[in-house]
Amino acid sequence: MIAPSGEQFEIELDDQLATVVEVGGGLRTYSVGGRAVLDGYGPEEMCTSGRGQVLVPWPNRIAGGSYEFASRRHQLPIDEVAGNTAIHGLVRWNSWRVLERESDRVVVGHELHPQPGYPFALALWIEYGLAEDGLHVTTSATNVGDDPCPFGAGAHPYLVPGNTATIDNAVLRLPARSVLDENGLQRGWVHVEETELDFRDARPVGKTALDHCFTGLDRDEDGRVRVTLGSELRTTTLWADEAYPYLMLYTGDDRPDVRRRSLAVEPMTCPPQAFRSGENVVVLEPGDSVTARWGLGRVDES
Repeated sequence: MIAPSGEQFEIELDDQLATVVEVGGGLRTYSVGGRAVLDGYGPEEMCTSGRGQVLVPWPNRIAGGSYEFASRRHQLPIDEVAGNTAIHGLVRWNSWRVLERESDRVVVGHELHPQPGYPFALALWIEYGLAEDGLHVTTSATNVGDDPCPFGAGAHPYLVPGNTATIDNAVLRLPARSVLDENGLQRGWVHVEETELDFRDARPVGKTALDHCFTGLDRDEDGRVRVTLGSELRTTTLWADEAYPYLMLYTGDDRPDVRRRSLAVEPMTCPPQAFRSGENVVVLEPGDSVTARWGLGRVDES
């Protein structure tokens, strides 16, 4: 019997274990010392709420599914009917194949062919690797077509809060200075100190409902932004390199399968509506490539 997420590709290093799946090339599980770091799903389940999925060639939403590029209008299929949007790209339900595989790393690839709404060709690959300091994820795309194309990428991991049943008591640190003033659809950036969404100093999530995109990210000397989610017993860190100027945070209040039991921290190369606004959209000329990296630090336990 075929699993809903297709073939399972497990990688392991010491006490770390991760599972990458054929369907969507996504990350189904990641655990350290037998304890889940991500809110994943079982091998007998279909992925729901975007858990661990790859968001290419755009993350988040495009209102009406329409956009202009190079003086041409394109219409994408509407796959979030309630909001009349095209959401999270075109590869989440496609099969990916293994390009390289070792005990502690796997590289999966996919060819995205031209189609209505996105008449461009991309060669995609993602490397998932385990190291002493945690999980590293490298996403690369190459324009293998004859025309320039718009491109964006994102990932959709949900972090579990540790020993608490919900994220309400978990302590979040998010070093971001700006947030979109309307979740889901881009209206404009505001400073976080003007909102109730300022987590630059670590504090409990409380009853805060998050479905917001943040930018103005403060980075460490290595160029990485680090978001931490902690409980009394452990703290999880998600990092992203400079290819990801945006982070989407989502508490899942409207989805029973993930509602406030985990926190989605989504690194994105461009914000919601980017194909319409043009903000930070990568334009890949024929033969050009782009690479972005994010990862999860080992769990710090007390």
